[in-house]
Amino acid sequence: MARYARTLLWILAVLMLAGCTPTRDDAPGHFVGRALTVDGHTTHYQVFVPRGARTRRGALPVVLFLHGSGERGRDGLRQIQAGLGPYLRAQARTFPALVVLPQVPEDEEWSGQNNRLALAALDTAIAEFGGDPQRQYLTGMSMGGYGSWNIALAEPTRFAAIVPVCGAVLAPRAVRPTLFVEDVAHEADPYAAIAQRLRNVPIWMFHGALDDLVPPEDDRKLHAAFQQAGAKDVRYTEYPGGNHNAWDATYADAAMWAWLWEQRR
Repeated sequence: MARYARTLLWILAVLMLAGCTPTRDDAPGHFVGRALTVDGHTTHYQVFVPRGARTRRGALPVVLFLHGSGERGRDGLRQIQAGLGPYLRAQARTFPALVVLPQVPEDEEWSGQNNRLALAALDTAIAEFGGDPQRQYLTGMSMGGYGSWNIALAEPTRFAAIVPVCGAVLAPRAVRPTLFVEDVAHEADPYAAIAQRLRNVPIWMFHGALDDLVPPEDDRKLHAAFQQAGAKDVRYTEYPGGNHNAWDATYADAAMWAWLWEQRR
C-alpha cells in the first residue's frame, strides 16, 4: 500500500506539473533558451517558437537574426533585448516563423568561429522545431548587418533572402578596425565583388540617412553595384530622417515581411 501511495503521489505530481506548462496550441509565441558546443566553443542562444508550432502542418520558415555590438555577451539573453527581439514579443500571437538568435561574446565580431556557431544553432533549431530548409532567411543590424554579408558570402546558396540593417562593408570608424566584411577585404572593389557573388539572392537593405555611427555610403555603393551587376531582386530603403536605429522601423515594416515570406530557395 505504501508503494502504491508513493506511485499515486508521483503521478499526481506529474499531472500538476503538466497543468502548469503552457501546452495550448493558441498560446503566444515564446523564446526558449538553448546551448551548443562546436569545436570546444559553447554558445548560448535563443529560439523564438511561434504560436501553434507544435500542430502546424508543414515546415516553418526560419529567420537567423544577428544582433549589434551592444548585445554582445555570454548570458544568452541580451540579444533579444534590441532589434528583432522586442518586435517578436509585441507580435507573439501573429509572427509566423521560427527565429534563431545567437550571441557573440564581448569584444568579438560576427566572423570565424562565431559565424560557424550561428549556423550550427540555425541547423539545430531547424531539426528540433521543424524549420523549412527552403525558407531560411538572414537579417542583422549594425554589427549584425556586417555579419549578414559575411555569412551570406560564406553560404551563398543557403538563404532565400537577406535583410541587412544599418550595416556596411568597410570599417566605419578608426576605433573599430575589426568591423568589416572580411571575405572581400582583399578585393580592389569589395562592393562589386559582393554584388557579383550574391546577385541572384533577394536582398533588401535598410539604413538611416543621418546615421553617424555606420554612415550609409557603403549601402548606397552596394545598391549601385548590385544594379550594375544585373541583380535579380536587390532593394534599398533609406530613411531620410533616420539615424543609426533603422531596425525598429525595418522590423515594423509589414511590406518587408510580406516580401520576405514570398522568397524561397
